[in-house]
Amino acid sequence: MRMHNKIQLLSVLNTHLVAYPTPMNLNYSWNGGSLAGMMLASQMLTGILLAMHYVGHVDYAFASVQHLMTDVPSGMILRYAHANGASLFFIVVYLHVLRGMYYGSGAQPREIVWISGVIILLVMIITAFIGYVLPWGQMSFWGATVITSLATAIPVVGKHIMYWLWGGFSVDNPTLNRFYSFHYTLPFILAGLSVFHIAALHQYGSTNPLGVNSQSSLISFGSYFGAKDLVGALFL
Repeated sequence: MRMHNKIQLLSVLNTHLVAYPTPMNLNYSWNGGSLAGMMLASQMLTGILLAMHYVGHVDYAFASVQHLMTDVPSGMILRYAHANGASLFFIVVYLHVLRGMYYGSGAQPREIVWISGVIILLVMIITAFIGYVLPWGQMSFWGATVITSLATAIPVVGKHIMYWLWGGFSVDNPTLNRFYSFHYTLPFILAGLSVFHIAALHQYGSTNPLGVNSQSSLISFGSYFGAKDLVGALFL
């Protein structure tokens, strides 16, 4: 039974990663998806390592970041890899979105691909914002206060939502705790949404720069574009 499950898993990976039929005329702007996946994996790895040294308490959060920067071996590299990696992640995703807009990749029948991509972008923005709050400096504290206060623009229930986000009557320790929990959890949700995004894409196949039916000119993804994506990763 276990061997059967392993064979099934390998079959799925082969179908969707190695032998997946891809239009042969794709250019380097189609590298965005794989590069975004690599950046997500990098952010999750560095984030897990950073979480080992972070303390989610208003009295110790900033001190724990300073400890990471000064006392932990290569801690400064780890923190800046995560912080600058987030910016690079957004650059890659925005280029991916622009390519989709330019080539009409979200047109019928691939609406689900586009909708799931927009949801992924929104979750990314939320994840990045609450991550910005975690060092608990002046900028992040007042940034959290301003952004969460935007909830008051919602009629009738706005203030209640804001107090729920805060966990009290101002941005304080409960806010930091729940932001830390969300920041740790949302990347795993992002990974799940990314799998759904890829599944929706593979239902109808990839588009191509010419926007024509390319069913007669397909090649396997792994043998050709896998190597091309690695070249793009080297430039990244």
